[in-house]
Amino acid sequence: MTKNIQLTLLFAVLLTFISCDDPIDVDLTEAPPRLVIEASIDWEKGTAGNNQTVKLSTSTPFFDTNIDTSVTGASVKITNDETDVEFIFTDQNDGTYAVNNFIPVLNNSYTLEVIYNGEVYNATETMTPITGINEVFQSFEGGFDEELLDVNITYNDPQELGNFYMIRLQEVGDLFPIIETRSDEFTNGNVQDEFFEKDDDEDDPENQFDPGDEVNIKLFGVSERYYNFISLLIEQYDSAGNPFASTPAEIRGNCINLSNEANYAFGYFRLTEFDEVEYTFQ
Repeated sequence: MTKNIQLTLLFAVLLTFISCDDPIDVDLTEAPPRLVIEASIDWEKGTAGNNQTVKLSTSTPFFDTNIDTSVTGASVKITNDETDVEFIFTDQNDGTYAVNNFIPVLNNSYTLEVIYNGEVYNATETMTPITGINEVFQSFEGGFDEELLDVNITYNDPQELGNFYMIRLQEVGDLFPIIETRSDEFTNGNVQDEFFEKDDDEDDPENQFDPGDEVNIKLFGVSERYYNFISLLIEQYDSAGNPFASTPAEIRGNCINLSNEANYAFGYFRLTEFDEVEYTFQ
């Protein structure tokens, strides 16, 4: 009798698993496409900064990957609010809008205006300065693991409180850069020392830095509002796959639709001065 009961229970369990193989179709609500504004006016220290580009596209449904979302036919201009000088960007017919006569002025306020589908989008930011990178070097001491190579940069933080930074590091051959943000809230007026170290991965021994690897490092001076914006994006990206992380939320940039507030745009208008170094591990 006991053996019959066991066989019956086993048969019931197998039936349960088999019945779960049927596909379930779920209708997902798709949001209407929105304008995406990528307006990063980055002025490399020591250059004229005249050539600048703004990219426009539209958002797409999550599972659509083969759609050309480039936006053409829009009107794009940036105005220096201090001098009233306007810079008209020319449509390149591929979603990018370019200008070759932009004049960056540190600490000046600029306003971006984009006109698309009869609606006017607007954003205002300030050209934020940077002191520059003092030095770049490698070590085994700056990181978390003394057996792994790391790369370090130093830079001076001005005495005035309220400076914000974004650091972008990308190794030659990597698809995606490492992006971090820094504030001088607790280090005001000091020499800053930042390090970058790749995690030791037993499944991928090539993941760590090795002699001969080349990296590009950029240090940006950013506004407090952009610092908060990009920090939230980094936090959400880093928490992907973490079951205990807070639920990701939509993060809005500073681009406002003056014609229809509800139809706001994604993206951000920033103006930054940056310093750049190339380093090869020895």
